[in-house]
Amino acid sequence: MASYLLKMPLSIRTTVLRQVGLPLYNTSHGYHEEEVKKTLQQFPGGSVDLQKDDSGIGILTLNNPSKMNAFSGVMMLQLLEKVIELENWTAGKGVIVRGAKNTFSSGSDLNAVKALATPEDGMALCMFMQNTLTRFTRLPLISVALVQGRALGGGAELTTACDFRLMTPESEIRFVHKEMGIIPSWGGASRLIEIIGSQAALQVLGGALKLDPTKALSIGMAGEILQSSDETKSVEEAQAWLAQFVNGPPEVIRALKKSVCSGKELYLEDALQNERDLLGTLWGGAAHLQAIARKGKFNKL
Repeated sequence: MASYLLKMPLSIRTTVLRQVGLPLYNTSHGYHEEEVKKTLQQFPGGSVDLQKDDSGIGILTLNNPSKMNAFSGVMMLQLLEKVIELENWTAGKGVIVRGAKNTFSSGSDLNAVKALATPEDGMALCMFMQNTLTRFTRLPLISVALVQGRALGGGAELTTACDFRLMTPESEIRFVHKEMGIIPSWGGASRLIEIIGSQAALQVLGGALKLDPTKALSIGMAGEILQSSDETKSVEEAQAWLAQFVNGPPEVIRALKKSVCSGKELYLEDALQNERDLLGTLWGGAAHLQAIARKGKFNKL
């Protein structure tokens, strides 16, 4: 639960959560986004690509295969741009995050890591990525990380920003931060606790454990192990898996995701109020009335 939300009066917190794109950090925290963007622009390489389908499912691809899809500075900037694009995609219902060439992501590009060596640099990068991934987690889209190959370090953290994780048979997730002399800084530790609990998270982080699909499934890290390791086939499997949860009108799926987000981040009173207000946008609407009409016909059979 975000600490800054808990410090706010009850009447304000729900409004804050509804504001799409609200960052965790701003100048009051000593965070200056435009300065961070200028710094990140100095580290080119790779791209983050977004394909939006008429079905309402988008595919977000990390594309830097020569470096195991590690995030360059430019890719971090592009990730924020794609998140903003998804925030404004009113027809969207779901998104799949994957890496190009059958591997997920090895985290941060070491060239950028070596150049950004001061504690101040690390804190600025931390705040930028936490802002971006928090906005991603709050998207009114059901999100899936398709883990093909390896998801290491920051790549492992990115998987925790998704609602679900699907793994191909030969893939792995590994939080290698301890071996790099740091801790997760993109929000991965906090989100990992939500997913698998504090004791299991401490084991995974403290042991820098390799989570193969079977282990990840057993501790609740993975939602399912896909049948194929083939890049194209596993994407198709992931699309079919996600389709079962986003079948329906966009306004209903998006409201469902918003209600779950508020339930995770807000006190019960605020979450209930948000649920009430979301219902008010749907009750008596086209999807609701059509469903009632269909149910009425079914009951007469």
